[in-house]
Amino acid sequence: MNIKMSALTAAVALVGAMASGAAYARDQIKIVGSSTVFPYTQAVAEEFTKETKGKAPVVESTGTGGGFKIFCQGVGEAHPDITGASRSIKKSEFDDCVKNGVKEIQEVLIGFDGISLASSTKGPDLNLSMEQIYLALAKEVPVDGKLVANPYKKWSEIDKKLPDQAILVYGPPPTSGTRDAFVELAMHEGCKANAWFKEQKGKVDAKAFDKLVKDSCSSMRGDGAFVEAGENDNLIVQRLEADPKAVGIFGYSFLFENQDKLKGAKVNGVAPGFETIADASYTISRPLFFYVKKAHMGVIPGLKEFVEAYVSDEALAQGGYLSKRGMVPLAADKIKATQEAIKTGKTIGEPKA
Repeated sequence: MNIKMSALTAAVALVGAMASGAAYARDQIKIVGSSTVFPYTQAVAEEFTKETKGKAPVVESTGTGGGFKIFCQGVGEAHPDITGASRSIKKSEFDDCVKNGVKEIQEVLIGFDGISLASSTKGPDLNLSMEQIYLALAKEVPVDGKLVANPYKKWSEIDKKLPDQAILVYGPPPTSGTRDAFVELAMHEGCKANAWFKEQKGKVDAKAFDKLVKDSCSSMRGDGAFVEAGENDNLIVQRLEADPKAVGIFGYSFLFENQDKLKGAKVNGVAPGFETIADASYTISRPLFFYVKKAHMGVIPGLKEFVEAYVSDEALAQGGYLSKRGMVPLAADKIKATQEAIKTGKTIGEPKA
């Protein structure tokens, strides 16, 4: 009788735990998210597996937006524990998480990255302004005082100092955090530098102008000059090797790891590099994160230890193994703050946007 009651009590406890979101049956960490963060997470997973001799975490590159969509579907063994992100979580994504029971989320800042415009070492050198990037890639641009379908076929049609060759740029899809950041940091800023948009700014209030920029400058052209190349940035690298006239858009780590084959375009006269990304003189730069479900910490075997390994000095510090993979490291005080946030279990609130 006591044995039966004990079994029943255990069963009830297990059902209750699963209903409240705990994940018991899985013994392998599951991670999704950003293609930019993927190589760093993979590196931590390799080091972690080597040290612990346990099962290797499963790391899947889904893109930042795709990662949040999967991550926010629920709590429990059927859902991933971590998602990598090349931008911070949006309000809509956070609300989706909460709606599905993912109510306690830890945000972990791990470093910085520059979005590189790269080409084959055999191709011409590029030095682009933000405005030129916008004019080359936007779906619509100002011509004779009005927005029209992008007419520029060659770089030299934008500026005679640029190469006399067709515009062909391989870049990330809309699900990618790299795409989101590139649109905000390069396309929108390029818009604002354009004479037509400057003229409009003087005619409307700040809120209306911001809406104009967002509505008019976020869409990439679809006539073949810009090609969505999927979430696998290595495929873009291969295409650039095959075509010296093409340009690719991806995180700095892929340029860093392929320096023998590729070179980065200068933006406003500044080339992407560790120092220029860290001090923001290379203007197309952004923070990198991963997000972890607090409900899974201490429940999924090894998850707590994996997260601690990810934020360790050995991984994140200057000279750590992630900087050797191309990640621009945080300052020492920022690393300490990241480590402390993990230690205390600090969670995030609802973002403003």
